[in-house]
Parts: sequence; C-alpha cells; structure tokens
Amino acid sequence: MRIDVLTLFPRMFEGPMGESIIGKAVEKDLLEINVSNFREFSDNKHQAVDDYPYGGGAGMLLKVQPIYDNLRAIEEETPETKKRVILLDPAGKQFNQKMAEEFSEEEHLVFICGHYEGYDERIRSLVTDEVSLGDYVLTGGELGAMVMIDATVRLLPDVLGNNTSAQTDSHSTGLLEHPQYTRPAEFNDMAVPEVLTNGNHKLIAEWQLKESLRRTYLRRPDMLDKLEMTDEMKKLLEEIKKEEA
Repeated sequence: MRIDVLTLFPRMFEGPMGESIIGKAVEKDLLEINVSNFREFSDNKHQAVDDYPYGGGAGMLLKVQPIYDNLRAIEEETPETKKRVILLDPAGKQFNQKMAEEFSEEEHLVFICGHYEGYDERIRSLVTDEVSLGDYVLTGGELGAMVMIDATVRLLPDVLGNNTSAQTDSHSTGLLEHPQYTRPAEFNDMAVPEVLTNGNHKLIAEWQLKESLRRTYLRRPDMLDKLEMTDEMKKLLEEIKKEEA
C-alpha cells in the first residue's frame, strides 16, 4: 500500500510514522508513506495557502490551487494506481473500524490535512471521502490522519505478527473484546479464571464469547442493537442480564 499525506506540518509525522508497527511495515516494504507540504505547491510569491472568505466571516480558508497542484503531482507520479482521497473534516462521516477495513483494501490512500477555519468548497470536488475522527474540532487534520493511518495499516496482511489478531479486536467482531490474562496465574489474590487454564478449547471459546457479550452489554449496549446475534448469543445474553441484574 502507498499512503500520501498533504499537510502544512510534515514534521509532525516523522515520529509516529516511523515507529512501532507502522515503522516495521515500512521497513518490510509492506507500506510506503510520503508526506508533502502543499505550501510548496503555492503559486503565490509568498507561498500563501490561505485567504479571506468571499462574503466575509471569521478566519481564513485554505485555497484550492496548492492542494489541486499537489494532488496532480501525486497523480503524475503514480498514474497507474487508483486513489482514495480522504479529506479530514469535522463535517465528514465519522471514522470507525468498518471504514478502516475498507481503507485497508485500497492500494493507494491520500489524506488531506486541513488547517485554519476551513476549506475552499471547491477542494471537496477533488476528494472521494470526507472523514471526521469524532465530534470535536482539532487545530488541524494531522492527528486525525495519523489515527486513521494507524488503524488502517495494522489490518494489512503480514503487518501484525499474528494475522488473526486484528480479526478478533474490539469492534471488528461487532463486540468488545473479552478479558485476557497472562502469567502469573495469581497476583495479589486475583486469579486467572479457571476455565482458561484447563485446556478445554470448546469451553474457553464459550467463555470468551460470553464475556465479550457481557463487556459489550455493560459498556456499549448500543453496539448490540446493530449485531446479528445467533441463537447461542441470544441465550448467553439472557444469562448475562440475569447475572447482572
């Protein structure tokens, strides 16, 4: 996968995009990340990338020309790839795990990080997606882009050490992940549930499913409304409701 990021602050990406899982994916040639400063594409002699809005209003808007030319340069460099161009915008569709899964299927992602008060509306004609990290406003799109890149890249084949890890994550299954434990078996009078130590994989799987349902019921009951439940899950959920009453 190739990822391009258009930003006014490219140095913000140097640490996060070079460490941990993402850094290793780049080292293994599973991922290519290019960060460009669209100020360098400004046709203004002072390299201005923003201007006052027509009709008045508070703040400054990003101009369409620098971003258009930056995108065109990327297209000229990689004409063979189909691109998903993502505009970071508080008014966009809220990012979630399903969207990360969709992005991970693409061969080339382009993130546009905004700044100032907003965008010249014509920039929206250049993108395929308008996405928000959540219902709040940051000073720019950089942090949001990093989060989306991280959530997407970890889903690529061979990026994680165990390819099944991402499949069982919270939100990937429609449920929150069940509790997990490691050694020692007992710590400060807190013991690992016996079912996890007996080696019976059928009982372990049943316990994990029930505890995933329990955690989701207690912490994110709204997720259950969207879940297609099997008869077994419905039975377990009824048991949980009685136990938690």
